[in-house]
Amino acid sequence: MHFNEAKATQAAARFLTLRGGRMSYMKLIKLLYLLDREALIRWGRPVTTDAYVSMDRGPVVSRIYDLITDEPSPESTSVWQGSISRVDGYEVELRNDPGANELSDAEDELVAEIFGLYGRMSRWDIVRLCHDLPEWENPQGSALPIEYRDILRGAGKTESEIARIEDELEFLSLSSCLLPSA
Repeated sequence: MHFNEAKATQAAARFLTLRGGRMSYMKLIKLLYLLDREALIRWGRPVTTDAYVSMDRGPVVSRIYDLITDEPSPESTSVWQGSISRVDGYEVELRNDPGANELSDAEDELVAEIFGLYGRMSRWDIVRLCHDLPEWENPQGSALPIEYRDILRGAGKTESEIARIEDELEFLSLSSCLLPSA
């Protein structure tokens, strides 16, 4: 699916707000992964539409990780960079509220639910939790892609359910490419 940076930023901002405006970026990317994972399992579609990889410290939302760790180009206009800043090396902070118009009510409620389950855990406890997810593979210092199929299979979906969800996601992806731009 096409990465929706505005929606991903709004979900991240919601987690940051629930945490008081600041948290470890590792914890944030784990919470966002757990959000997408649960949405995919429940509804057949993720919230952030990011790509996922297994890294040494567990699953990672790949593009969001890059937004946090890469130096932005001076001529770029990033929704993420305008809303969330990196501070003190390993923490991010909510700089400006990006709103929530991209998130449905159900998605916003799921953010609150995921935060309620995992938001009080330390980043290292969340790393350990994510290492136990069936789709995570130890990449031995590299990065291995995690496909939607891997998550769904690990959650116990049947092959026919997985195929139906993949078909719907493909249709949504193609439909979004055909929509006229505003």
